Amino acid sequence: MQQWREAKARHRDSLLFFRVGDFYELFHQDAEEGARLLGLTLTSRNNGAAAKVPLAGVPAKALGDYLSKLVRLGRRVAICDQVEDPAVAKGIVRREVTETLTPGTILADNLLAERRNNFLVALVPAAGPDSGSGPGTWGLAALDLSTGELEVQGVPASDLSLELGRLEPSELLVPRSAADATALTGLAPLVPRTMRDDWIFEADVCSSELEKAYGVRSLDGFGFQSADTPLLRASGALVQYLAEVRPSGVTHLRPVRIKRPGRVMLLDEMTRRNLELTEPLRPGEEGGTLLHVLDATVTAMGGRLLRRWVLEPLVVAEDVWARQDAVTELVERPEAREAARQALADVGDLERLAGKIGTGRVTPRDLMGLARSLEALPAIPALLDAAASELVRSLGADLDCLEDTADLLARSIAEDAPPALQDGGVIRAGWSAELDELRSARDGARDFIATLEARERKRTGIASLKVGYNKVFGYYLEVTRANVGKVPADYMRKQTLANGERYFTPELKEWEEKVTGAEEQIGRLEAELFADVRALVGGAVARLQETGARVAALDVLAALAHVAVRRAYVRPEIHTGFELRIEGGRHPVVETMMPREEFIPNDLALNEEGSIVVLTGPNMAGKSTILRQVGLIQLLAQMGSHVPADAARLPVTDRIFTRVGASDNLARGQSTFMVEMSETAAIVHGASERSLVLLDEIGRGTSTYDGVSIAWAVTEHIHERIRAKTIFATHYHELTQLGDQLDGVKNMNVAVKEVGDSIVFLRRLMEGGADRSYGIQVARLAGLPDDIVERARELLAELEGTHSGGGEGLGRHGAHRPRSEAPPHQLSMFQVEHPMVSRLRSLDPDDLSPKEALDLLYELGSATRRGEDE
Repeated sequence: MQQWREAKARHRDSLLFFRVGDFYELFHQDAEEGARLLGLTLTSRNNGAAAKVPLAGVPAKALGDYLSKLVRLGRRVAICDQVEDPAVAKGIVRREVTETLTPGTILADNLLAERRNNFLVALVPAAGPDSGSGPGTWGLAALDLSTGELEVQGVPASDLSLELGRLEPSELLVPRSAADATALTGLAPLVPRTMRDDWIFEADVCSSELEKAYGVRSLDGFGFQSADTPLLRASGALVQYLAEVRPSGVTHLRPVRIKRPGRVMLLDEMTRRNLELTEPLRPGEEGGTLLHVLDATVTAMGGRLLRRWVLEPLVVAEDVWARQDAVTELVERPEAREAARQALADVGDLERLAGKIGTGRVTPRDLMGLARSLEALPAIPALLDAAASELVRSLGADLDCLEDTADLLARSIAEDAPPALQDGGVIRAGWSAELDELRSARDGARDFIATLEARERKRTGIASLKVGYNKVFGYYLEVTRANVGKVPADYMRKQTLANGERYFTPELKEWEEKVTGAEEQIGRLEAELFADVRALVGGAVARLQETGARVAALDVLAALAHVAVRRAYVRPEIHTGFELRIEGGRHPVVETMMPREEFIPNDLALNEEGSIVVLTGPNMAGKSTILRQVGLIQLLAQMGSHVPADAARLPVTDRIFTRVGASDNLARGQSTFMVEMSETAAIVHGASERSLVLLDEIGRGTSTYDGVSIAWAVTEHIHERIRAKTIFATHYHELTQLGDQLDGVKNMNVAVKEVGDSIVFLRRLMEGGADRSYGIQVARLAGLPDDIVERARELLAELEGTHSGGGEGLGRHGAHRPRSEAPPHQLSMFQVEHPMVSRLRSLDPDDLSPKEALDLLYELGSATRRGEDE
C-alpha cells in the first residue's frame, strides 16, 4: 500500500491500475469509481490495523477490454506494473508506473480508428491567458503519437474552432492560467482537457525539452522564426507531456512541421456538417458522406491521408494543378494504376508500425507483417518510372523500399511468428546457432519422453499406461486404479486421481529437467535476440515513416483516379479568375444512391455579370441538393480531384461557406432562428470576393416580414460589399425582384410539372424565378390526410383573395420603390392595410366616452361578420 500511495501521489488525476500477481487492482476512491464505470464488484481488503480499504480488480489478461471502455469515456489511466521478477526479487516486488493512457496518447490497435488520426493538441496563448479574447495568435501543436506526426501553427483566436474541427482532437493540453480564456469558451466541449502548470509552457523550458527530444543543440533547423514563440511553447509542452505519460520514452517523433497560413482552406463546422464531408447529418448512419464515396484507398495510411485532404482543400493554384496532373496521369494509365493499387494492397500500416517500434510495443507478428509489407514495395517504382506527372514520379521513382530491413526480418523472424514473444518460436531457425542448439536439445528430450510411453507399457505390462504433461505437475506416468498393483518399485507417486494414480521415475525427472531448462534458456535467449532485431529495425524508423508517407500519398492519388474512372468524373479547369461554370454537374453522394440514369445533371454559371443566383422552387424539388452539389464540386476540385460533371471551369476559392437547414442549440440557449442568424453573421463577416457562399432559407425562423427583410438585406450586402459568388435558395418569392433591381443577381428555379392536383419534380435547374411554393401539393405527397389538404386549399384561396392587392417592394438598402404587381396567387411583400386597422390606428382611446367605445365595438363586430359572410 505504501507503493500504491507513492504512485497515486504522482498520478492524482488518473485511475491507477496496480499490478498484484495475476490481477490489476484499484484501491480507495479509484476502486469506487472503477466499480461504477466498469461494472466491477466492489470489495475491500484489510490494511493492517487500519480500516478496510475499498478494492476492485480485473484479471491482467482482460485489462485491455476494461481500458478500452475507460479511454472511450475520456478517463486517464495509469498502469503500475511489477518491474522485477518475483522469483528473484528480495522482499516486496518493486512496481512503477510504466504508462499512462489518455484519450490523446493511446496506442493500442483496438482503441485507435484505423483510418483517422488520433491527435493530442496543445494550445498556448501568445501572451497571457486573456490573449484569446482578442485578435491575438495562439500556438497550436498537434501530435499523433501512433504515427509520430507533430504539426504546429499559429492560429488567430477567431479560427481556433475551425482548426480543431479539422484536426478532430481526442484531448486538449492547456495552461491552467488559460483555462477560462474567452477563445476557449465553448470550444470542443466534448473533448477532454488536461490542465498543466504554466511553467511547462515557458519558452526556455520548451526549447530545452525539444532539443533533448530530437538530440539537437539548436532548433534553427526546424524553421522556427522570431515570432513563433507560441508555436515553440505549444510543441515543447507536448513533448514534456509525452515524457510524463510514457516514462520509457519514444524514438519515432518526426521533425516538427511548421504549417504556415495560406496553403489550405479553413472549413468551418457549418460547412463540414452541411456538406457531410466526413460525418453524415444523422449520427450513426452508414455512408452518405463525401469521404465514403471517395475512399477507394487500399491502405490505412491512405485512408487517413484522404480524410485530411477532404478537410484541407488547397488554395494555391499551383498545388492544385500538381495534384490534378497526378490524378490525370493515373486515370490515363489504367494498367499502371491498377497494378500499383494491387501492390499497395499488400502494404500494411507502415506509419503505425513505425510508431509501435518507436514506443517499444512492436510484437513478433507486427515485424513479420512489416516484412511482408516491405516485400511488396519494390514493384511500385518500376510501375511509375515513366510517369509524366512530377508528383507521381517523385513518389514512386525514388521510393525507399528498405531492402536491408526486409532482408533482416526475412532472416531473423519466423514466418509463422506468434502474436506475443512469450509464446515462443519467434526467431527463425538459422539466425542463432546457440538458439538452434538449445532447441535441438529440447526437442531431443521431448522425443525421448515421447518414446518412453511405449517402453514402459512393454516393461510393466500395463497397456493403458500413458505419459502426460501439465504446467503444474510437469511430466508424469498415469496408471488406472485397476492396474496400480502392477506398478514397478521405481515408480514414485506424484498425484492421486479419482480413477488412478500419477507417477514419475528418476529417469523421467532427469529428462523433464532437461526440457524445462532448455525452455527457460530458449525463452531468455529469444527475448534477447528479439530485442536486438527490434533495435536494428528501430534504426530505420525515420526511413519507414518517409516511405509510409509516400505510399499514403500514392494510394490517395490512385484512389481518386479509380473513383474518377468508375464514376465518370472529369478534370475541371482550375484558374485564378472569378468565373465558375459547371456543365452537367452531379451530386457525388446522391448519385451513388440511385441508378445513374435517374440523377438529373444541371448546369450553372456564376461570373462578374451574374455572381448571385436567387434559387426558388418548392420543397423537395432539390434546391438544397443543388447547393451542396456546387459546394462539393468546388471542394473536390481544390483537393486536386476530378469532379462529377460533363465539364467544369472553376476558380480557386479562399473559403466555402454554407448555411443549410435549421437546428437549435438549446445547451447554449440559442433558438433555431438565433443559430441561423449566428451562422449567417459568420458568413458575412468571413467571406471575401474569392469565396463561394451557399445559403438556404435565411429568415425562415421568424415572422414573414422580418425574414424577407433580413434575407433581402443579406443579399444586398453580399452583392454590394462582399461580391462573393453566391447561391441563395429561398421560398421568399419576393426576393426574385432583386434580379430586376441588382445587376449581379439572376433568378433560377428548380422546375416542377403540375399533373392535376399533383406535381412531378423535374430536378432541372431553369432560368427565372418560381411563382409558387406548391406547399399543399408537397404536404399531400407527404401523406397528410385529404381533409386537411382540402381545407388548406380553401384557406389558401381565401388568403390569396384577401391579399392580392399591390403594394410597394423594398428597393436597394431598404428604400421603397414601386414594383410590378405580384401575381394574384402570391402574397405581396407589403399588403394594403385593412380599413378597420386604419380606423383603429387613428383613434385615441382617451378621447372616447364609454358609450362611444361600446358603439365602436359593435360596429367592428358587425363589419367582421359581414366580411366572413362575404
